[in-house]
Formats: sequence, C-alpha cells, structure tokens
Amino acid sequence: MEKIHPPKFYWKNCAWLMALLAFTWGLGYVDFGFFNLVVALFISFAKMLLIVLFFMHIKGSSRLLHLAAFAGLLWLFLMLALTFADYASR
Repeated sequence: MEKIHPPKFYWKNCAWLMALLAFTWGLGYVDFGFFNLVVALFISFAKMLLIVLFFMHIKGSSRLLHLAAFAGLLWLFLMLALTFADYASR
C-alpha cells in the first residue's frame, strides 16, 4: 500500500537538497586538498539517499522493491568495476 505524504514533507526534503547543493557549490571555493573529493562524495551520497529513500518511496516500501533497488545498485557497481578494470588494463 502506497503511503501518501503531505506537501510539507516534500518541501522539507527539497530544502535539504537545496542546502546540500549550496554546500557543494560553496565547497568549490575552499581548498581541502585531497579531502575535497571525499567531502564532495559524502555530500552526493547524502543527496542520493534523500532522493532514493523519500522521492522514490523506497523507505516504507515492500521487500521486493528493496530487492529491486539493491539489484540495480549491484548492477551499477559491477558495470563500474568492469569499466575501471578495462581502463586499468590498457
């Protein structure tokens, strides 16, 4: 059964995404050296979690949908690993 969320729920998630976007933009003006990449990846992971869990309704859904989302992520990681392995072998 699909749960209906009030518009305030989506506006709050949108505000968090905009705050993370502003933080990412501001990070471009600060030099942390190697840690720029680490912080940027952490922020992008947080944005991905907000989108997948709340906008795509993975949170609170059936186990079958969780399995499908996990299979998609597993496929993505497999394709990236094969791509990087091909690049490294040349």
